[in-house]
Amino acid sequence: MKDYILFDLDGTLTNPKEGITKSVQYALRHYGIQVDDLDSLIPFIGPPLSESFRRFYGFEEQQSREAVLVYREYFTDRGWLENLEYPGVRGMLERLSAAGKHLMVATSKPEVFAMRILKHFNLDGYFEHVAGADLEETRVKKADVMRYLLERAGLGTDRESIARMVMVGDREHDVLGAAELGIDCVGVLHGYGSREELEQSGACAVVRDARELEALLLTM
Repeated sequence: MKDYILFDLDGTLTNPKEGITKSVQYALRHYGIQVDDLDSLIPFIGPPLSESFRRFYGFEEQQSREAVLVYREYFTDRGWLENLEYPGVRGMLERLSAAGKHLMVATSKPEVFAMRILKHFNLDGYFEHVAGADLEETRVKKADVMRYLLERAGLGTDRESIARMVMVGDREHDVLGAAELGIDCVGVLHGYGSREELEQSGACAVVRDARELEALLLTM
């Protein structure tokens, strides 16, 4: 029985496309890189930002860290509000809670922004714990965030405890991070990862939307 459900935030509970891509666009413009097609910046949704600046634009380590700070100028001001709740998520959370499931959030987004977004959508009350990255990015990889969450929640990492947990996310980083701890991960397709990406990274199941996700989680 999967009693503890760990949710990713971006691309899983809410759709952050506008805010994240505009924040990346703002940061790149600071470095003289003009990107008009916001859809081309969608790959930034999910992975740690500094990693994405290095991977997609060839930034060096120090420059990528600086780019994250520039990104946050826009995101702190308005980007965090340019976000939408996915259809069916609220009802799903309500029914999972009523069924006795323990709901938590594990996100690579800085925890301060994750809490702000959840409160904005009035979703924070469904979660017993919310864990995210720190602003210094010493805790940003999904596995590290999950370890931090489990420690804060007082949950064990032995085989029996892990067997009662499941992660839910939309990108390979969610699946691979969960796998580091031996936790199963369900992939959801209303976010930004493809079925191929999720299955190849080892998701135990892939669902299309919140309705299918709810039905699956209630049977696990």
